[in-house]
Amino acid sequence: MKRIVGIILAVLLIGGVITAVVAGRESQVSDTATKTVRGVIGSEKAEFFADPDVVKALDEHGFTVKTETSGSWAMEEQLTLEGTDFAFPSSTAPADELAKKFKVPGTPLRPFYSPLVVVAHRAAAQVLADNGLATLDGESRGTLRMGPYLDAAAEQRTWQQLKGTAGHAELTGTVFITSTDPKTSNSGALYLAAASFVANGGKVVSDEKAVDQTAPLLKQLTVVQGSQQPSSDAPFRDFISGVGNPLVLVYESQVASVLLQKQEVGDLVVLYPDTTVNSDHTLVPFTDNGRALGDLLTTDKRLRELAVRHGFRPQGAAAEFTAATAPYQDFLNQKLTGVRQAPVPTTRWLHSMAQRARS
Repeated sequence: MKRIVGIILAVLLIGGVITAVVAGRESQVSDTATKTVRGVIGSEKAEFFADPDVVKALDEHGFTVKTETSGSWAMEEQLTLEGTDFAFPSSTAPADELAKKFKVPGTPLRPFYSPLVVVAHRAAAQVLADNGLATLDGESRGTLRMGPYLDAAAEQRTWQQLKGTAGHAELTGTVFITSTDPKTSNSGALYLAAASFVANGGKVVSDEKAVDQTAPLLKQLTVVQGSQQPSSDAPFRDFISGVGNPLVLVYESQVASVLLQKQEVGDLVVLYPDTTVNSDHTLVPFTDNGRALGDLLTTDKRLRELAVRHGFRPQGAAAEFTAATAPYQDFLNQKLTGVRQAPVPTTRWLHSMAQRARS
């Protein structure tokens, strides 16, 4: 009888141990379970979120991030909150509109930013410099003089009217910068913001009178392009491939990213407009998980390093960007010397300018 009782107790003891081990494992899995966070992002951040190192870094913090891309200004019309934890447009203005529309508490998060630049082929950049529309700081970097350039655009000046184009068959037709659709895309809208600031005598457009005064120029900047892309990604890839217009408006991050990845850039010259606008990539959280992701992108050292690797400038950490891009100073104006930041009009006036420009 004692032997039977002993066997029963032993079985019960083993069963208890097994139960405890299983429960412990289940608890451990539960504690480290990955949270799937879904969001809508500007296309210029797609490569960042697809980077295996970014995926790994996020996973180590318990996040799996699934994204779809959209033009920053199109998010407001296209986005529904169902199943969405965050939106990540490319500047503050559309982010503020999303936060207002969906009554998001607290402030949006701005993990990183990037100024707008114009990429040019060397021959085009030299012609602009020879005609007073740009200055060059070497073979691969310079400054676009927005005042003279906008005057040329208003006059619908052609490449053939500029000196130095002989022998460059690719430089033909009206001189213009390829930009994206300002009604749906952030970079296109910010291009109008910078141009309107210059055209309005160094003052931000803030009333109907200023919209009326700048509308003919802004329309000329866009209509001359014909159909415009909804994202800067395709025009930039075309430029790097050697096709398309010789002047293209892009984010500095796109240029810095291909340089840091040691991709071939051909005769690329980066022109920093002397009046430009920073693109503050701004995350709007709709859920607690969305806000936790935004906090992580803003504060985590490894994720900040990876953001720099993709060409972005982390907020409040200029030294990180400067150190990483030191080998590429010939292309990049690391300290943005000689670059003036134009204020961005409120959403009301920016929408109005974009509508008039594309009408």
